Amino acid sequence: MRFVNEYAVYKGDEFLVLGTAEECAKQLNVSADYIKWLTMPSAKRRVEKSKNPEKCMVAIRLEDEEEEVS
Repeated sequence: MRFVNEYAVYKGDEFLVLGTAEECAKQLNVSADYIKWLTMPSAKRRVEKSKNPEKCMVAIRLEDEEEEVS
């Protein structure tokens, strides 16, 4: 078994997508690394400094889930 991280992605207060980084990336037409980066402190600082934070995309990493991967 391994842990699978799920992410909730928002643009401002609007919910966009929920899923693994790969699933979110596919829905939003971005890379999985970008989804993961959105949860980092550097991304959060960038949103705080933005003139229009309500237009910025943010992601929240949800609790780890165990999933059996073959």
